Amino acid sequence: MSSSSKGNSKNRRSRGNVEGENNSQGSCRSGPSAALLEAKRKAMKKGRTQNQRTDVVKDVYAAMHEWRELTRKATAVVWDERMLKHKALWDESYPECPERLSCIIERCTSLGLINRCMMLKPRIATKEEIFALHSKSHLETIASTAGCQDAAHLEKLSSRYDSVYFHPETYEAALLAAGSAIELVESILDGKAQNGMAIIRPPGHHAMNSSYCGYCFFNNVAMGALHALNHPAKSVSRILVVDWDVHHGQATQQMFYEDPRVLYFSIHRYEYGQFWPNLAESDFDHVGKGSGRGFNINVPLNQTGMGNKDYNAIFRQLLMPVAYEFQPDLILVSAGYDAAVGCPEGEMEVTPAFYAHLISSLACLAGGKIGVILEGGYYLKSLAEGASLTLRALLGDPCPLIESLGEPSQSILETICHVKEAHAPFWTSLSQTRCKLMENVEKPPKKIPLDLPGSGEGQPVFETRNCYPVQSEELLKELNAKMDTLITVTKLTFPEKRVCLVSDERMLKHKNLRDPCHPERPDRLSACLNRFREYGVSDRCFQLQGRPATDEELLLCQQESYIEWVKRSSVMERKEMIRQEEDLQSIYLHPDSFESASVAAGSVLEVVDAVLNEITLCGICAVRPPGHHAESDEACGFCFFNNAALAAMYAVKVHGLKRILLVDWDVHHGNGTQHIFESDPKVLYVSLHRYDNGSFFPGSKDANYSVVGEGLGRGYNVNIPWNKRGVGDSEYLSAFQHVILPIAYQYAPELVIISAGFDAADGDPLGGCKVTPEAYAHMTNWLSSLANGKVIVILEGGYNITSTSLSLVACAKALLGDPLPLLGVSSPCQSHAYQSIQNVIRAQRPYWSCLQEFKVEDRASLNPSGPAKEVNYSPASLQENEQAPVVELELGVVKEEKADGVTTPGDEASGVADLDEACGYTASSITSFLQMEGLTEAYAVVPLTDCPHLSEVMDLPKGGIDFRAPCEQCSSHEENWVCLTCYAVLCGRYIKEHMMYHGLETSHPLTLGISDLSVWCYGCEAYIDNPVLYDAKNSIHRSKFGYNMPQNHD
Repeated sequence: MSSSSKGNSKNRRSRGNVEGENNSQGSCRSGPSAALLEAKRKAMKKGRTQNQRTDVVKDVYAAMHEWRELTRKATAVVWDERMLKHKALWDESYPECPERLSCIIERCTSLGLINRCMMLKPRIATKEEIFALHSKSHLETIASTAGCQDAAHLEKLSSRYDSVYFHPETYEAALLAAGSAIELVESILDGKAQNGMAIIRPPGHHAMNSSYCGYCFFNNVAMGALHALNHPAKSVSRILVVDWDVHHGQATQQMFYEDPRVLYFSIHRYEYGQFWPNLAESDFDHVGKGSGRGFNINVPLNQTGMGNKDYNAIFRQLLMPVAYEFQPDLILVSAGYDAAVGCPEGEMEVTPAFYAHLISSLACLAGGKIGVILEGGYYLKSLAEGASLTLRALLGDPCPLIESLGEPSQSILETICHVKEAHAPFWTSLSQTRCKLMENVEKPPKKIPLDLPGSGEGQPVFETRNCYPVQSEELLKELNAKMDTLITVTKLTFPEKRVCLVSDERMLKHKNLRDPCHPERPDRLSACLNRFREYGVSDRCFQLQGRPATDEELLLCQQESYIEWVKRSSVMERKEMIRQEEDLQSIYLHPDSFESASVAAGSVLEVVDAVLNEITLCGICAVRPPGHHAESDEACGFCFFNNAALAAMYAVKVHGLKRILLVDWDVHHGNGTQHIFESDPKVLYVSLHRYDNGSFFPGSKDANYSVVGEGLGRGYNVNIPWNKRGVGDSEYLSAFQHVILPIAYQYAPELVIISAGFDAADGDPLGGCKVTPEAYAHMTNWLSSLANGKVIVILEGGYNITSTSLSLVACAKALLGDPLPLLGVSSPCQSHAYQSIQNVIRAQRPYWSCLQEFKVEDRASLNPSGPAKEVNYSPASLQENEQAPVVELELGVVKEEKADGVTTPGDEASGVADLDEACGYTASSITSFLQMEGLTEAYAVVPLTDCPHLSEVMDLPKGGIDFRAPCEQCSSHEENWVCLTCYAVLCGRYIKEHMMYHGLETSHPLTLGISDLSVWCYGCEAYIDNPVLYDAKNSIHRSKFGYNMPQNHD
């Protein structure tokens, strides 16, 4: 077997003989009484507990444990008919009219959305709540208009303010709007609602401390945010306010301009200052003040006609990276729909359906705690549709299909680059991806008109009539036709059953007879199914019965002669099986291999039918053996039939689909899937994998970024190769936001298939990466915004049973719509990973116009200390830095985080892995990987480099150590250890504790774990790592893998 073989796992707990055979028991040893041994055993355990190191522990699965019982709560809605009374007495055509509210309610009701929501009781804002942000005179002025029937007086008062009118019922309506916004926030903080929408008017984000402005009287969103910050019982520390109203919410900006607790992100029409409210402070260079610097992000739109592709670029390149770095506790959306198609004030082209996609992106953050508060929107058809589809997204319904999103406008790309430059000192995610085209580019000049009302002396007088754009009848007819078409083609129906789950016990039959603890073993699947039950996922899914694939179905991707070869394995002589295994790459055979593989493939096709026939929205395939390495004519890498490829081809051939996105996040490149579709544009294959410059399994240059497909398939093969171990959530987040999601939105798939291997998970013995289970949930959620929610998750690799089962559960909970746990990405993306992402963008840019290159900054050069660096944190990282240092388990390598961010002892300077690391296994490991497999939690243990008992290590017996030897006391083949004094083989404490008793009886102190090559000293009560132990470790390593393990000691 090649030294870079995928099967070189440190976690082989080999029993040696064919299952069912019994080795003769070793002779029993005489010794102290059982009572004495038990007393000593208890004393040893007590001593271990008392001597535990207090600086060692990190439960890497804590977030998943906390997520177990968390499911989606209700979506709240609040509105009040009294808000319809507010209108302009002297101008029936005034844009901010009662019909704005009524059209939304009517559309939401017609779609059945209101009945699905929890209705909140609207209320009046109290004076104390108003005075928290507005002056006393501000309240008194509007209060004086209550009940006033003098229209002339109200109009004259209105003329003192920019774009405002007063009505006898304005005061009550404004108080109701503000109070209802606060009530919505309250319901979310109290846990009564998951999220919600305040369908209210008048709007609020232009209302300043002491001045009414832009149809606004009280700042509804700002009052909700302040209520959350000062909540008496459940206050939050970080709020993200996203303002997508086409007008800049200058008042909200002013209220939090110096407050780092509120990140204000505004996307608005600006045109270099020529668009209302015509303020210099609305430009990108206004970033906040004092401690609030960096927490005010303006994205000015400098031309009209911007649409979905431009807003998508803003979210992917700016908002989402910063939001994940900020880690908000609550999200409030100033939801204006005046950037929607047809609005005369915005003149933009955002489709109503795309607002659902924006909400879906935000729903990954803050545990899904989102409050949407209505602002503007003045073309009633797009307003009603956009608002209703926003509410639909809050309810967890799938995002509607939208058009292909190609290259963003040059104008928005320039704006994005300016924003990155302005905020690079404050946000690592932006400083790492600065734009190449910004080199030597000057800041554009502002063009703010000089003759605006209020720019001269004296009291300004503002127009109260005919002060708004008016669309011609012909234009309105065109817009109505366009909206009617959009509404007609936007599919809003979906299956009642949300997620289907398929598995089958026949897939457990396939096992390695020579090495029952081979990494790809039946326990992988049974652990996943047990975890589904533990987390309540099974009961929430529609259960499908697995089935074998027919030969005709297998022939969609596999050659007939190869299928016949797999079938013959069921009748092969054992010697022939062994010979075949030795000829193949990381494959073992069993008489039931064909049945298991066929059922895996057929079960996946059963899910494809269920999803595409709209029996369920999406599906999970808990199957094995995996498939993505299987070539059309050859087994490879534990794989026989290529399940994901068969699913995609079946969807094309049987269901007639033309665009399928197949995302493969298994840590190993899916060579088989790539080769099957490399010339086929109907399947877009995207793979994130360890590459290590070609040395990581499967060890082919085909896995590099430069391989983009062939013929008609050029551009439809996207490889994202990592050239070092240790990549984690930050790197995967960056790859998705900068490459995968932009390409996916341009491709506009009809179905998403995920080759869901979990061997890049933190703790996997083969992958050497650090992706958390919650990151897999986020990735699943990002992809579920595509293809009208049609997503199929297919289990591939993953060889730490705990992390694999939790990760698959995380994907299932994401598909079920549960609010996602926090994704801890406070550490920046590693520069080598950004370099890989940049290489991918260069290679794929000729085929995908949505991709944008950026400069890759080395981490060491980012955010230098000194006056230029004014804010040096994401808030989440500040909290972590306040804690004591943590020693963390990285696949057997202990790595201690220092105060300066330097890690030891791992040296990652080289991009090429050692041969043992090429399969994700570090032979010099001295931590107990068994703890990750035997316990739910993963703890890291610091070994001692010296031990007074090392003199007890005796020379190896002639012939070395047989790693297949059973326990001499009970014949167990599970978790055996070798005494390094007498070389007896006995079982560990998770079996029958015979090695522990042996140590007590003989006082032999040192024992070597066969599974993970860790050495435990009973005398020191600690793990030991010392060069004296190398020969014993290497003997087992050679016995397992056929080559020497590297010496890692000086």
